[in-house]
Amino acid sequence: MYLLDTNIWLELLLNQERADEVHIFLEEVPVSQLLITDFTLHSIGVVCSRYKRPQAFKDFLQDIVVNGRISLSIIPIDELSTVVDTTIDLGLDFDDAYQYVCAERADATLITFDKDFDSTSRGRQMPAEVLAMLKTLSQEENDESATSST
Repeated sequence: MYLLDTNIWLELLLNQERADEVHIFLEEVPVSQLLITDFTLHSIGVVCSRYKRPQAFKDFLQDIVVNGRISLSIIPIDELSTVVDTTIDLGLDFDDAYQYVCAERADATLITFDKDFDSTSRGRQMPAEVLAMLKTLSQEENDESATSST
């Protein structure tokens, strides 16, 4: 499973420098392997509102959540103290700690451009790194198939 941090989605929605990388990642990784947090959804709503792009948020919800059926990760209110503990233990901001705890609960790889996760035990991966790993695994599978069929 891959939990996509807010900055990954915003990179694509705002057509920033690495938007193509994110787009390819989303095409290559099965939707069944993707997670988004409710915190991310709300943050994207705030950013789209700030940029006066409410339709972009509506389209995002429709494309990603409704049609895409990406799984939503939520921390119940009675467990939010774990996020606060994570901010203290790992020195992360609340939003990063929320993503971290959700990734931990789902045993998911955290996909982000945010370097703050580099000092954590879970670490992070960027979309291009995952794509390179998937390409290598696919090549190894092809090589094994070719070897076993001869």
